Amino acid sequence: MRHRIAVVGAGPAGLTFARVLYRHGYPAAVIERDPAPDARPPGGTLDLHEGLGQLALDKAGLLAEFQALSRPEGQAMRILDTAGTVLRDWRPRPGDRANPEIDRGQLRDLLLGPLDVQWGRSVTQVVPGTRDGVLVHFADGRQETFDLVIGADGAWSRTRPAVTSVTPHYTGVTYVETSLDDVDTRHPDLARLIGDGSMAAYGVNRALVAQRNSGGHVKVYAQFRAPLDWHTDLGLADGEAVRSSLLALFDGWAAPVLDLLRHATAFVHRPLYVLPVSHTWTHVPGVTLLGDAAHLMPPLGAGANLAMLEGAELAESIATATGPEALDEAVRAFEEQMWARAGKWAKITTAGLERLVSPDPAEALALFDQVQPSPAR
Repeated sequence: MRHRIAVVGAGPAGLTFARVLYRHGYPAAVIERDPAPDARPPGGTLDLHEGLGQLALDKAGLLAEFQALSRPEGQAMRILDTAGTVLRDWRPRPGDRANPEIDRGQLRDLLLGPLDVQWGRSVTQVVPGTRDGVLVHFADGRQETFDLVIGADGAWSRTRPAVTSVTPHYTGVTYVETSLDDVDTRHPDLARLIGDGSMAAYGVNRALVAQRNSGGHVKVYAQFRAPLDWHTDLGLADGEAVRSSLLALFDGWAAPVLDLLRHATAFVHRPLYVLPVSHTWTHVPGVTLLGDAAHLMPPLGAGANLAMLEGAELAESIATATGPEALDEAVRAFEEQMWARAGKWAKITTAGLERLVSPDPAEALALFDQVQPSPAR
């Protein structure tokens, strides 16, 4: 018997789930509110870990293609102080593929492959326990039923209320994202400052992070502790006002570091929200969650990796489930495994955020010294 399965959200979690299920000859409806794959900027680069994101791609049969697209040199990491002095300069060893980088857009296209995504369909509500299965309501007024609905629809999931009333809360840390284009040609000094991967400078309760993407594109993140409404009187649409405000916030930092803000374009407010560290729920037959919908945590390299592996593991588990009881048992077992692993990573990333945006900048440096696998040189 073929189960009627839907995954809400065409991000890394949902697409990995659908792609692994497809590899097992099993269809799933992929439902995405964006009208097209490129309807909005895909975001910054991702480092996919050998035992997490890369393992998920291997389960999808896509590891070789990922290796051809990824950037092992992007694993480089440089730490500066506010005076612009280089404190650490980590570079990957030849052949090191522990955490190579890939642009989110490239990863999305790799996972999409032959999948038939239902673009431009916004889910408004998921109702389990109806006579015909799990009822999904759409913004256009239509309804459909499924045997299993998987919420892979991110921080503000419309699927999550079907299993829990818990919602994300603000961490007290805000990111303002901006970017530089054609950096090697237009801003060669900044290109050298950033290096092949990422560069970060840490001060008191604030940081500036620059992250190389492919094609000479650089994402820049101003990170700081502030009230959620810090920008209310500023007007984020006024780029020059935002730039001036950020330059004032980082006043006294070295001019070459501040050039990341002076030359950047288009500022986006990204306050950091999280779910409780040990977020679980009472199992609801017919509905489960993946990735940020299940365990939103600080963006310190774990979230997308966990989401992809969860999608792959769930797909493998239910591909062999031959009846309703077997399907429900597979989902139950998956949730227990997901909660245990995600809880561990949520603790790590929550503690990491406290140290990276800290009153003592030495905490950030000490954290990197702990997690870097090779000595600085």
